[in-house]
Amino acid sequence: MNSPQRAGRRTERAAAGAAAVSVVLWASAFVSIRSAGDAYSPGALALGRLLSGAAVLGGVCAIRREGWPPRPAWRGIAVSGVLWFGFYMVVLNWGEQQVDAGTAALVVNIGPILIALLGARLLGDLMPPRLLAGMAVSFAGAVAVGLSMSGRGGSSVLGVVLCLLAAVGYAGGVVAQKPALARASALQVTTFGCAVGAVVCLPFAGQLVHETADAPLSATLNMVYLGVFPTALAFTTWAYALARTTAGRMGATTYAVPALVVGMSWLVLAEAPGPLTLAGGALCLAGVAVSRSGPRAAPPATTAGTAGTVTAGPAPAGTAPAGTTGAQTTTAGTASTETGT
Repeated sequence: MNSPQRAGRRTERAAAGAAAVSVVLWASAFVSIRSAGDAYSPGALALGRLLSGAAVLGGVCAIRREGWPPRPAWRGIAVSGVLWFGFYMVVLNWGEQQVDAGTAALVVNIGPILIALLGARLLGDLMPPRLLAGMAVSFAGAVAVGLSMSGRGGSSVLGVVLCLLAAVGYAGGVVAQKPALARASALQVTTFGCAVGAVVCLPFAGQLVHETADAPLSATLNMVYLGVFPTALAFTTWAYALARTTAGRMGATTYAVPALVVGMSWLVLAEAPGPLTLAGGALCLAGVAVSRSGPRAAPPATTAGTAGTVTAGPAPAGTAPAGTTGAQTTTAGTASTETGT
C-alpha cells in the first residue's frame, strides 16, 4: 500500500473514531435531558446547555488562537446555528414532554433519511446501495425500539409535529454545516454555531434565571454536562468527521444512538429492555455497520514486463489523500462513510 493510501486509511479511522465519540455522548444526552427536564423548561434547558457549551468552546478557541471563521463560512455556520443548535434543541426538548419516548425516537429518526436526501439534492452526494441498505436496516431497528417503548407515556399530535420539526431542523443544520467545514476548522464551525444558537435562545434567559434558582443541584449539573460534553465536545468531533465524509453517511451513523440509549437506560436508570427493544438495538448497530462498510480494494497488480514493480489498486472505499478538505470529500461515502441530541 502506498503512502497516500495509508494516509487515507488513517484519516478514515480518525473520522470514524470522532463520529463514535459524538454518537456515544449524544446517547448519554437522553439520560441527562430526562434528569434535567423535570426542573427546566425546554427553552431554558436549551439556553443553559448552549451557554455552557459556548463558554467551553470559546475558551478552547482563545487558547488555540483560532480567531474568527472566514467570511465564506459564515452562511453555513449561521444556518446550522439557528436550525441545529437553537431550533432543534428547543423543539426536541418540548416534543419529548408531549410524547412518549418511543414515539419521539420513531419520528426523530427520520432525520438521517432527510440528511441523505438533502445531501444528494443540495451537495451532490451520491447514495450508494450499501448506504441505502444500511439506513433501511437501521430505521427498521429504530422502529422496533420505538414500538417497544411506546405506551409508557402520553402522546399528542402537537408532540409528533414538534419531533418532526426537530428532525427537519437537525437535517437542515447538518447539510448547511458541511460546506462551512471546507472553509473553517471544525472547532470554529462548532464554536460559532453554538454561539449563534445561544443568541437564538436568549428570549428564554428570564426562565433560565428563575428556574435555576429553584432547580435541584443535580438538574443544574446535568444541564452543564449537556453543554460541555454532548454539545461542546460531541459537536466538535462530529464536525471533524463530517468534514471528511458525506453528510448522508454521517447521518446514518447516528442510528447507533437508539441502541446505546437502551444500554445506558438499562445501566443508569435500571430500565431493563425487553426482547423487542434488544432486537431493535441490534438492528440499529447492524445497519450502521453496513452503511459504513465499502467494497474491498482490489489487490495490487504487478505491471507487465517490470519485475518487482507494483501498481497500486483502486483506493479503498472512504479514503482520501491527507489534507483533503471537506469540500473535496463530499463523495467519500460513494467512492468509499448521528441525534445530535
